[in-house]
Amino acid sequence: MSMIMIIQHHPMHHMDPALNVFFTPKDLKLGKTMPIYFSKNDPSTSPRILPREEAASIPFSISKLPYILEFFSFTQDSPQAKAIEFTLTQCELEPIKVEAKFCAASIESMLDLVGALFGSSTKFKVLTTTQHKKLTTLLQNYTVLEALKEILAPKMIGCHTMPYPYAVFYCHSQESENRIYQVLLGCENGERVEAAAVCHFDTSKSASEWDPSHVAFNVFGVQPGSCPVCHFFPADNLVWVPLPA
Repeated sequence: MSMIMIIQHHPMHHMDPALNVFFTPKDLKLGKTMPIYFSKNDPSTSPRILPREEAASIPFSISKLPYILEFFSFTQDSPQAKAIEFTLTQCELEPIKVEAKFCAASIESMLDLVGALFGSSTKFKVLTTTQHKKLTTLLQNYTVLEALKEILAPKMIGCHTMPYPYAVFYCHSQESENRIYQVLLGCENGERVEAAAVCHFDTSKSASEWDPSHVAFNVFGVQPGSCPVCHFFPADNLVWVPLPA
């Protein structure tokens, strides 16, 4: 199923524009044009990343929520308080059986935990989505200019930013049939994005995270296991992959 067919059956104005991050492996061909949503990556407004010592000095637990709200001077019914509670709750949920997950409040702790998941003897690297200049429009039609690299990654770790007063990453990993791509995209106004993307080839119910209510299946109009699911990563996300031995 191509992205063209998907958009014809699910017009952009009928769904959340932010869902225009999903595609299929067939869409990664030179000259292919498709609507993609990339959030703005503005470091001046992003939560700052704390050094390990400072992050460790601030409680990070739902049981300490009143203290955390007082520490950051947020009232209990404020939007910021609800965001903090959401993040702490997500970080403390038990992982599903085949998943490993953690929340990292500093780059140092993230590196330690990523290394522990891959194994102490495994070298690894990080991939991100890079915007060559500040995007003026979040949802645009992009054309595949170059497929820079394909990486087979049965084990990968995706780290996603969470709403919090300082930078917190929710990281999770499942061993499955994954392929990571680096793709150069361009649009008519000259903006360029070097995008990191992942394709999950096992989307069956046995893969645990792929239940019938997953948003990707709603976008594609298909059932779990019927086709691979791919998506682009936002610029503030990190993708860790092991290097070949």
